[in-house]
Amino acid sequence: MSVLDSKIPEGPLADKWTKHKNDINLVNPANKRNIDIIMVGTGLAGGSAAATLAELGYNVKTFCYQDSPRRAHSIAAQGGINAAKNYQGDGDSNYRLFYDTVKGGDYRSREGNVYRLAEVSGNIIDQCVAQGVPFAREYGGLLDNRSFGGVLVSRTFYAKGQTGQQLLLGAYSAMNRQINRGKIQSFNRHEMMDLVLVDGKARGIIARDMVTGEIERHSAHAVVLASGGYGNVFFLSTNAMGSNVMAAWRAHRRGAYFANPCYTQIHPTCIPVSGDHQSKLTLMSESLRNDGRIWVPKNKEDVLAIREGKKKPTDLSEDERDYYLERRYPAFGNLVPRDVASRAAKERCDAGFGVNKTGEAVYLDFKSAIERYGKEAAFKHGHKNPSDEEVTKLGKEIIESKYGNLFQMYQKIVDQNPYETPMMIYPAVHYTMGGLWVDYNLQTTIPGCYATGEANFSDHGANRLGASALMQGLADGYFVLPYTIGDYLSKDIRTGKIPTDSTEFDAAEKDVKDRIDRLMKASGKHSVDHYHKLLGKIMWNKCGMARNATDLQSALDEIKALREDFWANVKVTGKEDTKNAELEKAGRVADFLELGELFAKDALHRNESCGGHFREEYQTEEGEALRDDEHFKYVAAWEYTGNPRDAKLHKEDLTFNNIELKTRSYK
Repeated sequence: MSVLDSKIPEGPLADKWTKHKNDINLVNPANKRNIDIIMVGTGLAGGSAAATLAELGYNVKTFCYQDSPRRAHSIAAQGGINAAKNYQGDGDSNYRLFYDTVKGGDYRSREGNVYRLAEVSGNIIDQCVAQGVPFAREYGGLLDNRSFGGVLVSRTFYAKGQTGQQLLLGAYSAMNRQINRGKIQSFNRHEMMDLVLVDGKARGIIARDMVTGEIERHSAHAVVLASGGYGNVFFLSTNAMGSNVMAAWRAHRRGAYFANPCYTQIHPTCIPVSGDHQSKLTLMSESLRNDGRIWVPKNKEDVLAIREGKKKPTDLSEDERDYYLERRYPAFGNLVPRDVASRAAKERCDAGFGVNKTGEAVYLDFKSAIERYGKEAAFKHGHKNPSDEEVTKLGKEIIESKYGNLFQMYQKIVDQNPYETPMMIYPAVHYTMGGLWVDYNLQTTIPGCYATGEANFSDHGANRLGASALMQGLADGYFVLPYTIGDYLSKDIRTGKIPTDSTEFDAAEKDVKDRIDRLMKASGKHSVDHYHKLLGKIMWNKCGMARNATDLQSALDEIKALREDFWANVKVTGKEDTKNAELEKAGRVADFLELGELFAKDALHRNESCGGHFREEYQTEEGEALRDDEHFKYVAAWEYTGNPRDAKLHKEDLTFNNIELKTRSYK
């Protein structure tokens, strides 16, 4: 076991990033024209980085499996993006954003990285406004803000309920400008199949054209992975159906350490599972918790009556409702962090207070907000004693202006009107804080291989605060990677083009073709989805919201057996040299079956509870997470050794010089 060097600069926290930018090497504009960069993934992290690097003069190749970068999963981040602008004048600052993020991650993230994230957050908003992103504005013309979980200020910028989509369109337009200039070559409907190393450095990828089935070689001086998270290892998640871990896992198998895989976020505000044939889950934005109040009935008699259809939630009076987050966490109420809110919902449902037929749902109710906004609007209209009908009408109009598309989506899926009856929600797998280990420069343990956004582990610790995913992706892409990658590429100005006819490319392409051939020649007893669903059940039941040593050890054994059966008996229809969705899924599930085992191993070794990693053996008397800072205050980075359960542990010790380590409290 080795101790990893994060390359955090010396000096005061607030000066680290500025000093680092002043110290690192640069590439002169004339030399940038001779340097190639591959970008795998074109969501917010990849799209912003590709556009910025091309604007600087580098030659960029982008790869995405979608038919357009506009279909990246980033568009699903509806609620907003954090930045410490302090437009509300409520006491926000770079330090406050830094503090909230470290605390929200349960003190399992780097101080240096997180402060840099807070420091550049304001620049992101300026950049996106310049691109024309239509952020909501308040009456004075300033950009509006709302609150998200785990904070006591309003710092989340938003564009109604479609923030991710609007931000992605901004990055996409910047990309298109560079495509039109010839500085970006865009390879859509292409999937990275392997990473190519030459003399120990990342020098290219093997990709599959998903339309023709052709295996292609692409070389570059550096490779950036911006391919998102691995939540679909659980099968049911809020991720897009195509989201996968292949790019990151291929790099892991080539030598990039995988950090903290067990840190997976369960989002508290999702539409509950409706049946065994469901293929994905739908997220209701955390922004709804600004105005929605979460509750279950106080009495089990009312719970049973609601489940049996004898009562409606609107029949229950305020005294008959348990607003359990407001009761347990009075300081933060419904805006506690996601891991806290998720566990609280599970506790109420496990205790028998779940309100749907399966007993796995709680209410998210907007009645109070409609009344509050309606009275305020009526007062502004000069109506001092408005009728209940007028209050309700005006209140609904304001809620619609803030969350209308989210309410519409809920009604289409559930066939219930959330303006009239409370939404039903339940926690679901959403975001992965784990990912490829990177240093302060966003470089993995493979020289020349970088990872940005959700593909890396760096900024969120054991739990991500809401509205910070978009912030990290755009911070990495617009303001961090364009500096740090230049330090590495400054040594390549005389290298020239990287040839693709080398023995290293030959070997990597052969490995890819052999793997495809093995998948196609399996016996064909069960579909790919059969194995994915079985893996998902193991992961959710034994590695999900709550974990224990017995279940995790069982998961290790069950996943290994499932993986062996997969390779022997999976059924992949069609042919490898043409369009083949089943082959694509098979390759992704094969990687999930390896990742799942490493996930369980990581969760088993970490004998503590922190953030999204909740071990039942380690909790306070009140059911809160119980950290062990003496033994586990480190990043667990795993080296691939040929078998996930034999992965070698490397530690990066976490130091806290600017924040006091203490038990999180949102009470």
